[in-house]
Amino acid sequence: MTSTDDPLTGEAPTPCGTSHPFVIAEIGVNHDGDPARAEALVDAAAEAGADAVKFQWFEPRRLLSRSAGLAAYQTAAGELDPITMLDRLRLDADGLERARLRAVHHGLRSVVTVFSPELVGEADRLAWDLYKTASPDVVNRPLLEAVASTGRPMIISTGGATVTEVRQALEWIPEIRPTLLHCVSSYPTPIESTALGGIGALARAFATTVGYSDHTVSVHTGGLAVAAGARVLEKHLTWNRDAEGPDHGASIEPENFREYVRFARRSAIMLGASDKIPLPLERDVMATSRQSVAVRRDVPAGQVLVSGDLTTMRPGTGVPAASLSTFVGCRTRRALEGGTLLEPASVERPEAAS
Repeated sequence: MTSTDDPLTGEAPTPCGTSHPFVIAEIGVNHDGDPARAEALVDAAAEAGADAVKFQWFEPRRLLSRSAGLAAYQTAAGELDPITMLDRLRLDADGLERARLRAVHHGLRSVVTVFSPELVGEADRLAWDLYKTASPDVVNRPLLEAVASTGRPMIISTGGATVTEVRQALEWIPEIRPTLLHCVSSYPTPIESTALGGIGALARAFATTVGYSDHTVSVHTGGLAVAAGARVLEKHLTWNRDAEGPDHGASIEPENFREYVRFARRSAIMLGASDKIPLPLERDVMATSRQSVAVRRDVPAGQVLVSGDLTTMRPGTGVPAASLSTFVGCRTRRALEGGTLLEPASVERPEAAS
């Protein structure tokens, strides 16, 4: 890895695809506050082929003011009170460390979203590989600066943000080059609102790695996001989409997550390099099927060629077809047989004859 490589993917930043999209299984609060379930979800993520797992570090009474309420999707999931909800879904430091160590056991990288600036120091006592900030916090300067101060690789989700707001966030933390995730902050996100075009918009605006935080329930969105330029994917993983809780309904279960990863990886392979260059496997077809300058009809020796004497024919192993006009006006040194490729040595150019 060079100094210009991305700390997350290990590759140079590019708006195009990569042969191996970095897939984060967002476990979030789908463990329902149960450390054992969190570990089981890490196991499932590893089995499905994820590269990393992500958790959330928050303290409800530190995060929520007396004015805090529930989002519509949380109310629709049956939640009645935000503090009660987060108390039920929270893992303490010991539970998060158990989950992180489970990730280490599987060779997965560990990611944590910290929601309060004051908690960053406490979170940093654990050896998280990466930090992430949630979409609503792209405008939260104190939190962004606190996370950036750890010096660890950083991911910023950008749901609900404008390009101007994202640019401002990056100006607040100039010492860090974070990965940016395009995102639609709707749970679940309807297919018609997937908005994958935003991936390219971020890639064109910023010289950094760009990905997609996927809140759809489709197994194909990740592969389409890769085709749109995403090099990092984040997808919610749950043990049961019908379980009680705010995020289960916007998540997918382990078998579908496995297909999600498989399709994304196949899509990246199909996307290939970002350059338009001939591939080695094309050489045979090109040699056979491209055309060369050819003699259209029998021409005697010593005759000046006219356009009607020449044409293009397969294979493409002779004089390139684009050069046909340069042989008009040449004099034949020997008789030429119609239906054969023209050999440059068989003709004499006018300047040579003079």
